[in-house]
Amino acid sequence: MRRLIIAFAIVAPVLLVLVWPHSPWLAIGILALSHALLLIPTLRPNQQWLGPVITHFDTKAKEVWLTIDDGPTDDTRAILDLLDARNAKATFFVKGVLAEASPELMREIVARGHSVGNHSRTHPAAWFWCLPPSRLAWEIDGVPVDGPWFRAPVGMKNPFVHPMLAKRGLRLIGWTVRGFDSVRDDAQRVADRIVPRVEPGAIVVMHQGRTWSAGTIAHVVDELQQRGYAFVIPEDGRLKTNR
Repeated sequence: MRRLIIAFAIVAPVLLVLVWPHSPWLAIGILALSHALLLIPTLRPNQQWLGPVITHFDTKAKEVWLTIDDGPTDDTRAILDLLDARNAKATFFVKGVLAEASPELMREIVARGHSVGNHSRTHPAAWFWCLPPSRLAWEIDGVPVDGPWFRAPVGMKNPFVHPMLAKRGLRLIGWTVRGFDSVRDDAQRVADRIVPRVEPGAIVVMHQGRTWSAGTIAHVVDELQQRGYAFVIPEDGRLKTNR
């Protein structure tokens, strides 16, 4: 699918020139379609047209995978403490610049039984989707994490991302549900969005580094545990896409 989309984007301008004299509206439609085929999978986090995106994991139990983006930050230890108190495990998708500045927090995350993933070097949320290959490589390679998982900033991607990840043995991790807790400071509103949408095997994405992050994470974990869910880190072989 990715190759077809790219090929169509390349030939669309030629078709535009050839078709325009006979049918301007058809020519405009061809160009618009070529742009849509690129923009939709680029801007929609879990869209699979450019390559596989992990959106859930295989399980027969009431298990969920909590993923926490944007650390390590000053609230990392508080989050680790609340997870320990609830016997919950999580994966921290970290920024390279923060990970390099806080190696002790990186070690503590792993020592407490959690895992870490790659969330890009500088988290260029506004323009990651349009970065050229050289800058993408710099972002992907600039995170001191050995694991096989990468999450793009804001979940966005472009046609260069999947080939680069494949070359590095990385898998693109999306999510099943999110609560927009990076911008919402109301823990109950976040929980009200996340909890009803969770099913066994769901990937929940949350964030750290905001004044309300730890409390919001605790609230969501508590509500899901009350519904009988366990928080686990699934083996890579259990991860699934929507394909």
